[in-house]
Amino acid sequence: MPKNSKVVKRDLDDEVIESVKDLLSNEDSSDDAFKKSELMVGDQEEKDVDVEEGSDVEDERPAWNSKLQYILAQVGFSVGLGNVWRFPYLCQKNGGGAYLVPYLILLLIIGIPLFFLELSVGQRIRRGSIGVWNYISPKLGGIGFASCVVCFFVALYYNVIIGWSLFYFSQSFQHPLPWDQCPLVKNASHTFVEPECEKSSATTYYWYREALNISSSLSESGGLNWKMTICLLAAWVMVCLAMIKGIQSSGKIMYFSSLFPYVVLLCFLVRGLLLNGSLDGIRHMFTPKLEIMLEPKVWREAATQVFFALGLGFGGVIAFSSYNKRDNNCHFDAVLVSFINFFTSVLATLVVFAVLGFKANIINEKCVIQNSEKILKLLKTGNLSQDMIPHHINFSSITAEDYNLVYDIIQKVKEEEFDSLGLKSCKIEDELDKAVQGTGLAFIAFTEAMTHFPASPFWSVMFFLMLVNLGLGSMFGTIEGIITPIVDTFKIRKEILTVICCLVAFFIGLIFVQRSGNYFVTMFDDYSATLPLLIVVILENIAVTRIYGIEKFMEDLKDMLGFSPSQYYYYMWKYVSPLVLLCLLVASIVQMGLSPPGYNAWIEDMATEEFHSYPTWGMIVCISLMVLAILPVPIVLIVRRCNLIDDSSGSLASVSYKRGRIIKEPANLEGDNTSLIHGKSPSEVPSPNFGKNIYRKQTGSPTLDTAPNGRYGIGYLMADMPDMPESDL
Repeated sequence: MPKNSKVVKRDLDDEVIESVKDLLSNEDSSDDAFKKSELMVGDQEEKDVDVEEGSDVEDERPAWNSKLQYILAQVGFSVGLGNVWRFPYLCQKNGGGAYLVPYLILLLIIGIPLFFLELSVGQRIRRGSIGVWNYISPKLGGIGFASCVVCFFVALYYNVIIGWSLFYFSQSFQHPLPWDQCPLVKNASHTFVEPECEKSSATTYYWYREALNISSSLSESGGLNWKMTICLLAAWVMVCLAMIKGIQSSGKIMYFSSLFPYVVLLCFLVRGLLLNGSLDGIRHMFTPKLEIMLEPKVWREAATQVFFALGLGFGGVIAFSSYNKRDNNCHFDAVLVSFINFFTSVLATLVVFAVLGFKANIINEKCVIQNSEKILKLLKTGNLSQDMIPHHINFSSITAEDYNLVYDIIQKVKEEEFDSLGLKSCKIEDELDKAVQGTGLAFIAFTEAMTHFPASPFWSVMFFLMLVNLGLGSMFGTIEGIITPIVDTFKIRKEILTVICCLVAFFIGLIFVQRSGNYFVTMFDDYSATLPLLIVVILENIAVTRIYGIEKFMEDLKDMLGFSPSQYYYYMWKYVSPLVLLCLLVASIVQMGLSPPGYNAWIEDMATEEFHSYPTWGMIVCISLMVLAILPVPIVLIVRRCNLIDDSSGSLASVSYKRGRIIKEPANLEGDNTSLIHGKSPSEVPSPNFGKNIYRKQTGSPTLDTAPNGRYGIGYLMADMPDMPESDL
């Protein structure tokens, strides 16, 4: 339809029915109703166009420039820092290669089905999380608001980690690297090594003292760390500039931010495999410990990792898929992105343990040399007899195997007085068993390993640039999970909202760049997302399978995809996934109850971490984070159920959708919640079948009509009242 064509005025009870071409092909020549009807055929090649009644203005929804851009966006969102510093730790901790078995099983049971569900509802309804769940059931409209709150909490501290990475990236352009050696302290008489560094290590000292300048407790603020404040500002400026035009600006950046980490990981893998000891690390990593698989904790941690690795419940998945064409094969996308995420985790694990194997080999060599010197001293003083040392042992060039042979002999012969000799067992497995994750892996263990690389500044630049890109990819999806639903719902200009959101987040985020900021990052990471997101995804599953109807949803998928999805998803969505999620929720609550709430504080005098319990006000903050994140769900439910806000106010009225625009519909909150358009009885409600072309029935046609394909109309209600206030939902 040409843009400037005049649109005929119609009554509010007109319906829109999909598949104009099907209607035309089956039109009865004697049916005057069809002949007198006005047809609106929209070109949906790139964007859905909504023409407002009596207006020449079109409201266009942005669309991805290509399928590749969309896949890279979803991959960038799902593949984040957790793939690099969380998955390898869990794999090493929970049975090595055996951990992959429960992870894959749970990926098939909850990961792919729930990821497919979020992709499909976003693509089907073409709205952000608020609009999607309000559309399915206004009483559960709070799910979308809860997702936005969780996204905001996560964005607050996630961007701080990007700021840390930017700081290390900026410090990597020097040789030697600033964390290569302990600093020297000079006084009037002599020069000595910094005691805090000497008691720990150069990389540990640099992280806690130079980078964070950390305080000794949560209650000791210590003021702002100006270096990290500047880095946090830079991180938010990057996010704001990338997101200010929505997917039109962030989509182009995805080509670099999503692909560059793979280039770096492959380079690190090739370089790592050429290092001495790397194969020891990989062998240790993937040596299966099958007995650990039977422990419930392994399955709980695998389920949690699957859940968060795919970004379920955040709203970013729904937001990205809402910019797709409605006939896009989102089932293929769900399977593809899920397995890309899995193989990225395995690739990152190979890289991490190849490098950690190299680091462990260096530490083990130092251990052998130091303890061999002790044995030589004991031989000279007569504490040990030369007869117990095998003749082929040469202490000037002793290997780790020879040292362990001598160690075992001495331990057997000097069993009673062995402890007083001060000898240590130097085994590379013992070093690799020291599991590290998160910031401890990225900013301490990995940075220490890179100091031993040839051309270490180059590898440091590459590594921290990779972390920045991994973080930005996830941040784009997280911010999109906030911006898209709010723009769709409240009709705010995206540019203005993006700037306001980033500014507010930066100023709130200043609590994370205090000297005690690292402890707040730990608090938010532990309490702001885990339980609220589990509850959100459980409610999403219930909304689709129980309230909207799993059979109806499967039919909608068949109409959208062009084929019937496997019945496997039917049983997963209806029975298995909700049960597994409930078990995971209960297990997480139990785990949280059994684990004393607290954090690891860095004690400067001892140069070590010490567990501290949260003060009373800290516990209040932890509980408040969880309550605030899930609070929108009961609030919206109560408001809808009790009709606390008058419909004429336009604030919480029932909502129906037409292409590209939300319009107000008088709500009957006591009606059937399974209806996609509320305020009608179930028999009057058309099924939500979205087509590429739309047909408008003429005034006076029956309320319920059947399309040629045997399905009801698509359930859009198009208002002829341009002055009617739009709903806030």
